[in-house]
Amino acid sequence: MIRLYNGGVYLVNGNEIIPEGEAVRVEAVTGKPACREAARKGTISYGILKEHNTADTMGHLKIRFDAMASHDITFVGIIQTARASGMETFPLPYVLTNCHNSLCAVGGTINEDDHVFGLSAARKYGGIYVPPHLAVIHQYMREKMAGCGKMILGSDSHTRYGALGTMAVGEGGGELVKQLLCDTYDVACPAIVGVYLDGTPAPSVGPHDIATAIVGAVFKNGYVKNKVMEFVGPGITALSTDYRNSIDVMTTETTCLSSVWRTDDDTKAYLTQHGRGDDYRELNPAAVAYYDGMIYVDLCKIKPMIAMPMHPSNAFTIDEVVANAADILHDVETAIKERITNEAVTFTLSDKIKDGKFYVQQGVIAGCSGGNYTNVLAAAHVLKNRSCGNGVFTLDVYPSSQPVYMDLLRKGAVTDLMAAGAVVKTAFCGPCFGAGDTPANNAFSIRHTTRNFPNREGSKPGSGQFSAVALMDARSIAATAVNGGVLTSADGYFDDYREAPYTYDDAAYAARVYQGFGRPAADTPLVYGPNIKDWPEQEALTDSILVKVCSKILDPVTTTDELIPSGETSSYRSNPLGLAEFTLSRRDPAYVGRSKAVRALEAQRRGGTVPAEIHAVYDVLEKTVGKIEREAVGIGSVIYCIKPGDGSAREQAASCQRVLGGLANICREYATKRYRSNVINWGMVPFQMKEEPSFAVGDYIYVPQIAAILQGDMKNVKAYVVSGANVHEITLYIDELTAEERQIIQAGCLINYNRKR
Repeated sequence: MIRLYNGGVYLVNGNEIIPEGEAVRVEAVTGKPACREAARKGTISYGILKEHNTADTMGHLKIRFDAMASHDITFVGIIQTARASGMETFPLPYVLTNCHNSLCAVGGTINEDDHVFGLSAARKYGGIYVPPHLAVIHQYMREKMAGCGKMILGSDSHTRYGALGTMAVGEGGGELVKQLLCDTYDVACPAIVGVYLDGTPAPSVGPHDIATAIVGAVFKNGYVKNKVMEFVGPGITALSTDYRNSIDVMTTETTCLSSVWRTDDDTKAYLTQHGRGDDYRELNPAAVAYYDGMIYVDLCKIKPMIAMPMHPSNAFTIDEVVANAADILHDVETAIKERITNEAVTFTLSDKIKDGKFYVQQGVIAGCSGGNYTNVLAAAHVLKNRSCGNGVFTLDVYPSSQPVYMDLLRKGAVTDLMAAGAVVKTAFCGPCFGAGDTPANNAFSIRHTTRNFPNREGSKPGSGQFSAVALMDARSIAATAVNGGVLTSADGYFDDYREAPYTYDDAAYAARVYQGFGRPAADTPLVYGPNIKDWPEQEALTDSILVKVCSKILDPVTTTDELIPSGETSSYRSNPLGLAEFTLSRRDPAYVGRSKAVRALEAQRRGGTVPAEIHAVYDVLEKTVGKIEREAVGIGSVIYCIKPGDGSAREQAASCQRVLGGLANICREYATKRYRSNVINWGMVPFQMKEEPSFAVGDYIYVPQIAAILQGDMKNVKAYVVSGANVHEITLYIDELTAEERQIIQAGCLINYNRKR
């Protein structure tokens, strides 16, 4: 089904894979000897990166993007940061969508205030504003902005438009701020991994099945981490562009940096239909192209899949789960209990098996991965003249944009869904991040959305409420629905299916979207609701630092949703201190109190008085390290995780730590570049360590001369752990930083760095 090649490969004439160890075969086919460095330049990705690179070298890129996109959890903070840094206008097309906090009041504040702010900012600075319920962010960008050979930056991790020939990157807000200030996105030239699609999928197999199979094959081994996935091969032709879009958006779950696909006549037809035929150009690898790895996918062998809790990589075929439900559910239940340690939570899966059948309680088809025309129409085909039943099982469907919704109405698909008992709603990302359709306690939900991380669906384990999510394709979700919630593969439901051609109509956009790029109105006042607050001032890094361990998490991976919960807590996304109250609340509820106590110690130091608790620490330390200038050492908090930052690009995962007094993270490795970048842009030191952590919550770690270390060799950083009356040395290190990143950390955060300039 899926094969991963060891080492690099040559792709010859777009259809022959030759492992690097057999490079002599390249000459036999082409008549010329293989040259790896020349062939590296033959990938689609290399060409796009080169066109957007402003540096003199391709080793370390300085990228300028063609457009940007943000939604209403992120754009207020980005604009506030850019304003504080001196921005006067949007220098590139910047789309502000309102698809996350779309509901007027979910959580502790009124979300519409941010929407009003967004419109006023689009008018003032020359932006593009998409009102709530018109489109989810990535569907709008596919329909209106993506094009062959472009690069787009978004403040949402699922910023992926590779199926349209666009290399798109999801990053934290700080990276978007740099583009607004006409700075660059700085990154080492990424490795390129080919994804060779071969064959034709069965009619019952949807894009989520293919994506889940790929994520399951590459996530845990890090095969594509921080690399670009380039989709090639003859199997692409068997997939419509809309279908490809749904696969492509899930590449985020592999932890790759970006993705791009070869383009063809179907890509051209898609862009032409959406009024942007001029944005098409044929993209293919050169006659000989070198890839740093290759993923071979036999589409014929993909079966309907399910990603069991608590990660999109926990992949099985639905047939496996049906045949071995008791064993698989026992393993999943055990893993959940190991992760969710609150004794008030009683989550079980064994009770979902009745008469040998696995019953689920909810189905959702939504967002940038599930709400596409091709997926919703397929679900309607299964449900036509059938029923979801009047039991516990419910089905909610969210078309990804008003144009998609309008054509589904014309085709009768919405009527078919509703008549079967499904509830059809407007474009909204809420079910994907915990602000809509939160399942009942102890329920099991199947979803064609992007993620199934713990608590992301809206559970509150601290209050004893927990449910779990599995990811499935819309086709199998619909098959499950017609069987009253019994987990069912879509096999057999599509033997006679032919997808009706899509008709695009952007009348809703023409009527409601504000198109302000290139015509800012500087005298427009920004409209501030009471929840929109400026960023609190952050201090510059001191020469040496003393950090107190305020959380130590030993899970294999810590997601950004655990670092700062999504869902209704995002109601405070524009209030830095308000949102910070929820930091680690669903993983380590005592963290906020601990960090605030450390922040109070630093406030005393800055006020001229070193607290007695800190003097006691220095008394112990000086026996080992000698005299310390106590008044000059900055005091802050630190968290340790094995592998933090998988998931969302939301910078709040880092900024919330910072406004609570965080000075550093320590980890074995960062799950994603985007989270590490967020740590850096918020002025925290991105430490790593190879050894097991020999410190506990409550211990102090002293890092002398950190300011000097940041300007020199960062490979062996001596630090000292103070645990009661004992001191021991540990070795930390900091991976490669650009000159600008070193200065950002030294300044205390990106805002300070820009102000100094």
